Amino acid sequence: MVIDCSDLERAADFWTAALGYVRDGAADGSYQSLVPADGDGLELLLQSVPEGKDGKNRLHLDLRTRDLAREVERVRTLGAQLLTPTPVVEDGWTWHILTDPDGNEFCVVAPAPDYWASREN
Repeated sequence: MVIDCSDLERAADFWTAALGYVRDGAADGSYQSLVPADGDGLELLLQSVPEGKDGKNRLHLDLRTRDLAREVERVRTLGAQLLTPTPVVEDGWTWHILTDPDGNEFCVVAPAPDYWASREN
C-alpha cells in the first residue's frame, strides 16, 4: 500500500507511531518503506509527491481499537486532525474520521462487541 505525502520525514514519524511500524532502510528522497515492528504484516510505502491532496481518498486505512476515545486522542497527539465532531455509528460499529498530517483520511474504528468475541476463541 502506498500513501502520498509532501514530507517523507513527517509522514514516516506519524505512521510509524500510529501503526507501531518501523522504517525499513533510509528514505531515498522519494520513498520511505515502513514495516511492522514485529515483521508480520503489510508493508506501507510513503511516496513524496509535489502536489497537495485534492478531494476524498478512494482508499483509506481503518485502525481498529477497543477504546475509541483513547485511540483518537493518541493519533491526534501525533498530528492527526479530527473530521467528525461526533462518532459515526452503524450496525454496532463506531468510528471517527481523521486525516494524517498530509490530509489523507483514515478512520479509527471500534468494532461491534461480537467482532472481538469471535477473535478471542
